[in-house]
Amino acid sequence: MSNASYKSYKIAKGGITLENLTEMLKGVLEGCVLEIISRKETYGYEITRRLNALGFTDVVEGTVYTILIRLEKNKLVDIEKKPSDMGPPRKFFALNDAGREELRKFWEKWEFVASKINELKEGKS
Repeated sequence: MSNASYKSYKIAKGGITLENLTEMLKGVLEGCVLEIISRKETYGYEITRRLNALGFTDVVEGTVYTILIRLEKNKLVDIEKKPSDMGPPRKFFALNDAGREELRKFWEKWEFVASKINELKEGKS
């Protein structure tokens, strides 16, 4: 394992910020993107802005677009190109039935992992 896996954290004025939070989130970002898309049809830049507004400031458009390409390849989203006032048409993403099922599985796995981490933290295991 490289030293990059052992990033320190800083206690900031508003709480704890992890250096290189993106590394820690790699496994869950796809689920976060699915959740954002499930709420309303949206496009890549808007998803990135939403993640940034939630505090995931290390997440960049390139990361989101890689996830969107994977979701498209795995047929988890429906895509519609719509005109944009600012340049070329935008690709809007909406969850289809397979995407909703994938999101359900994500939250099921998340609940399991979160409960086990909390058990460990609270000394129950």
